[in-house]
Amino acid sequence: MSRRLRTLMAALCALPLAFAAAPPAQAADPTTMTNGFYVDPDSSARRWAADNPGDGRAAAINAAIANTPMARWFGSWSGTIGTATGAYVGAADQQDKLPLLVAYNIYNRDYCGGHSAGGAASPSAYADWIAQFAGGIASRPAVVILEPDSLGDYGCMTQAQIDEREAMLSGALTEFSRQAPNTWVYMDAGNPRWADAATMARRLHEAGVRQAHGFSLNVSNYITTAENTAYGNAINSELANRYGYTKPFVVDTSRNGNGSNGEWCNPAGRRIGTATQVGGGAEMLLWIKTPGESDGNCGVGNGSTAGQFLPEVAYKMIYGY
Repeated sequence: MSRRLRTLMAALCALPLAFAAAPPAQAADPTTMTNGFYVDPDSSARRWAADNPGDGRAAAINAAIANTPMARWFGSWSGTIGTATGAYVGAADQQDKLPLLVAYNIYNRDYCGGHSAGGAASPSAYADWIAQFAGGIASRPAVVILEPDSLGDYGCMTQAQIDEREAMLSGALTEFSRQAPNTWVYMDAGNPRWADAATMARRLHEAGVRQAHGFSLNVSNYITTAENTAYGNAINSELANRYGYTKPFVVDTSRNGNGSNGEWCNPAGRRIGTATQVGGGAEMLLWIKTPGESDGNCGVGNGSTAGQFLPEVAYKMIYGY
């Protein structure tokens, strides 16, 4: 047998091995890996209801809010972040439920708004934090909303700051892909009143949304599901026309039952919306913000701090007044 023929036969024998090195399989659907959504046993609403059983508002808050699956927000207050996310996702996994988490610690967080200012001390500190966040989840099923407001909050930022932020978000998605393969990550895309669909599609793409499962809308806002769905579809049209792909999206319905009156910071007269579910016009409708938690020192939450649970606001939100 000639040397050339031996070389050709060796190459042909190696072909099955080359074909076997296929790309990794797509992550499983975490909604089918679990039996419904996880109810946070230590949400601010549930804690308040448990601590105030004699309060006339407690029964309504417990029934209408505290027992609805909601996201838990993680930030600098969460301690060792990998331990915190691991414990939370682990508890949900023990019950065969799907947990909802919010990563909210990006460097220069809420840089222009200011009510929730803070975050990691530097881009590198954020990279370490989000890597540990993803590592805590590991292979267990989860849904993560990545850095609310981060792509809408550009109004006072320089281009260098914008580039820095988009690099942090893209790096975060890489960590989830590497360490948390059964997590659906939704990059936050603000709301329809913040940026037009073309602008938001460009920001999402430049921040790496192609790596994410999808994007989230209306987090901590009050705009109707119908308006958000139209906005999400418009963003997808822009993504398709400009970049050749689309993404699923979710809508925060926790406080949009009466729609928006144009105010975003603790407006009066709002109401809880459709409870957490799969479908409903978007891929999922989720309670991401806890009804009754303050948006900051403003509106009907005057004198409060962002995230503080206000039972009177929660109670009124149940009934829409």
